Amino acid sequence: MAALKPTILILKSSFSSCKSSKQRGIVAATISPGNRVGKISLPGMGAGGFVNKLELHRFTDEKQLSPIKVIEKIKRNEGVNGGDTLIVAELYSILEAVADRVEMHRNICEQRSNWNSLLLTSINGLILAAATMVGIASISGGAPAAALKLSSTILYVGATGLLSIMNKIQPSQLAEEQRNATRLFKQLQNQITTVLSIGNFTSFDVKELMEKVLALDKAYPLPLLGAMLEKFPENVEPAVWWSECRRKQPKRCVGFNGWNLKLEEEMREIVNIMERKDKQDYLRLSEKTLKLNKFLAVAAPMLTGLAAVGSALVGSPSHGCWAAVLGISCGALASVMNTLEHGGQVGMVFEMYRSNAGFFKMMEDTIAWNLREEDLERRENGEVLEMKVGLQLGRSLSQLRDLATAGEDQFASKLF
Repeated sequence: MAALKPTILILKSSFSSCKSSKQRGIVAATISPGNRVGKISLPGMGAGGFVNKLELHRFTDEKQLSPIKVIEKIKRNEGVNGGDTLIVAELYSILEAVADRVEMHRNICEQRSNWNSLLLTSINGLILAAATMVGIASISGGAPAAALKLSSTILYVGATGLLSIMNKIQPSQLAEEQRNATRLFKQLQNQITTVLSIGNFTSFDVKELMEKVLALDKAYPLPLLGAMLEKFPENVEPAVWWSECRRKQPKRCVGFNGWNLKLEEEMREIVNIMERKDKQDYLRLSEKTLKLNKFLAVAAPMLTGLAAVGSALVGSPSHGCWAAVLGISCGALASVMNTLEHGGQVGMVFEMYRSNAGFFKMMEDTIAWNLREEDLERRENGEVLEMKVGLQLGRSLSQLRDLATAGEDQFASKLF
């Protein structure tokens, strides 16, 4: 019995050490060959190590920590100075605002897409009901015919007003604008997360990201009254959602920064190809789509207006059967044109083409800005920029270089 006491004491001490080590966040194990007890600890798993870094990165998805709490954790665990701490707080504040805008634009996109489908169905229902009433009134007489004539005229007038409003705001185009805004704000959200993950950020990054947010707000406004983009512009221009006034970047490297004469010539030739081929092609398609949309937007309300006049004259001896033909045929044509315009989402197609032209303009501006900067150390790294351009155009680096050398009759993009 006395011989068992040392063993019991050793077991108790090992259990207590395991319990205390779990409270400290250290994984420990007891090894007892020959009555020896030891600890095996895993480095980097303590309060200031890998686990807390994962918690900080998880903040961007779960939003469990406010920027102030994040900064307190970083300051306590990694010992950054006050200036860097303020920049991190500002970056997280921008990240929260961008995440909120993503949700806002997504919700409004769904709302305006519903507008398009509901208004299309309702207006077509009104037009077809009015045309049916005109047909019945033309073959009947007396009080029922007068009631049908009045009802069909009211329906046509209502459909004309709704068509005019719908053609003015172009719900399908509004929904496409919000889709683009959602995608671009998500892209900006990923950029901020990348900056926070990589580190080495400065106040320049904060100012640049703020300008990007404000440029997107201006390019894709949320309200309709007073801020809606022109749906039938006189001249078609590429969509612009970035700040055209670029600040001078701070020096981030020493040396050539991945640039050489061959790469500069390659980038210049790619800019020329995008300008001549891709951007011009999408601007040409935008102009054709805009002309079609203008024609349909004017013709459909005009036809419903003529149908209203015809329905009001049904049964008049001086007009004979022409009033009924006008009331029925114009209503049918108006329904077809309304379906073609809003069911085919011609406004959305116009905005898509305009946005694609804007994409190539943005790439041209980005490359041209780097080429204009004489100080190589202030440019974006040349190799990274070449890889980005290749990915955005759907080409490998070898295909991109081949395009620059023999791309006279080729489009730059293989994506769209």
